[in-house]
Amino acid sequence: MRNPVLVDTSAFHALENAGDILEHESAKQVAEKLEAENGLLVTSDYILDETYTLLSSVLGHKTAVAFGREIQKGGSEIVQVDEKIQREAWEIFEQYADKDFSFTDCTSFVVMKRAKIQIAFTFDRHFQQYGFQTLPARLPVKKK
Repeated sequence: MRNPVLVDTSAFHALENAGDILEHESAKQVAEKLEAENGLLVTSDYILDETYTLLSSVLGHKTAVAFGREIQKGGSEIVQVDEKIQREAWEIFEQYADKDFSFTDCTSFVVMKRAKIQIAFTFDRHFQQYGFQTLPARLPVKKK
């Protein structure tokens, strides 16, 4: 059975953004590892929405469209966030006032719990804060 891994916006961005060498190289290594292991890649429509918007604003519309075309070719399972996921995500969002989880993060946590996914391909520490493992395991330190 293929091990499922949730792919987050930050991972997609790191793969596309060669300008951030540290994250880009780290993301490429993780992606190569997942491909070699034939990992089951899972994402959500909310993550894709967030990714298209981020790529367009940071790297340009052309990059966002090229990325979207690749996603549409397949290779990843895309979970559609429905009302039940939204309600459960809202409960998490409401409960964790001491964290700065985005609502999309919360929907991702619900998707992962429901699908019994333990690992996220992400550079977002929120996944570790919520109790999931991440790839890369040691996240690069962000300079502010």
